[in-house]
Amino acid sequence: MTENLLDYLPIILMTGLVAFLAMLILFVSSLVRPANPYPAKNQPYECGVDPFGQASVGKFKVHYFVIAILFIVFDIETMFLFPWAVVLKDIGLFGYIEMFIFIFLLLVGYIYAWAKGALDWEF
Repeated sequence: MTENLLDYLPIILMTGLVAFLAMLILFVSSLVRPANPYPAKNQPYECGVDPFGQASVGKFKVHYFVIAILFIVFDIETMFLFPWAVVLKDIGLFGYIEMFIFIFLLLVGYIYAWAKGALDWEF
């Protein structure tokens, strides 16, 4: 039993060291940084435009964020193609067909996003 626990000792030590260093860095930075809060500094700031009015009033365009999320989803999913290409000879015909099903599902998702207008740049 203790032999199995000793296998985890490096992980526990590394986790403890990282937690200690994080706390130390936060503590030292709180001592060194200047603390000069004033109303203009604490005011919300968004893309160079001063905030005005209520945040819940008006429409907020999320089109850029939808495109960014779609890019990340499709980009990460295509990263699965690299390991597949490396082991293509080992996985045989089943893996080959399975990857084409995966690519087909990606294509269906891409066509759906395109049909819904998520990829249009017109505002």
